[in-house]
Amino acid sequence: MRRMLTALVTLAALALAAPAIPKTASPAKAATPSAAGLDTAMFAMGCFWCGETQFTQQPGVRSVTSGYTGGKKLHPTYEQVCTGMTGHYESVRVVYDPAKTSYDQLLDMFWHGIDPTQADGQFCDRGSQYRSVVFVRNDAQRKAAEASKKALAASGALHDPIVTQILPASTFWPAEEYHQCFWQKSTAHYRAYREGCQRDERLAELWGDKASKPLVH
Repeated sequence: MRRMLTALVTLAALALAAPAIPKTASPAKAATPSAAGLDTAMFAMGCFWCGETQFTQQPGVRSVTSGYTGGKKLHPTYEQVCTGMTGHYESVRVVYDPAKTSYDQLLDMFWHGIDPTQADGQFCDRGSQYRSVVFVRNDAQRKAAEASKKALAASGALHDPIVTQILPASTFWPAEEYHQCFWQKSTAHYRAYREGCQRDERLAELWGDKASKPLVH
């Protein structure tokens, strides 16, 4: 669905002058997931362009990378994942400093940046490759993810069952370079896609003023 939608908006988006990015809104610099003192979280939340902007501005986040995870095919490409046949999900890998931001904070940003009740994808993107998932790397992350999901369900904030999955993390394959920091490389295109997908409208409907505010929306 996104490929069709982005194709429709590309000409219009490219015709627009990309809005200037505030000097304080720079993307998180690349960080090594295994660097001392850092930890990694992985989430699938539909469009990984939007997943990037969800976490980039969070204090303590060192890098956010778009990619594919959850499938068995080696070195999957965007075109292959888009078919929904590889078993991968469009995902983001967040490398962060636990001394400056917690995994629980990232989980809260995740929940308030998706529609946890949508089973067929996220927003206008439909297909198994766009479903929402928390990928957990260890028992601590699993317990935290399960507790946050249980608390959200008990809060009564949502009127429908939560269908977001919690799955073991597997190999993360970074997406093609042109997808990385797409919000910065093609701001007008990103915004045209996000508006066309009505992502923010749905988030506001679900969460009200608690909806996560991405870097660019």
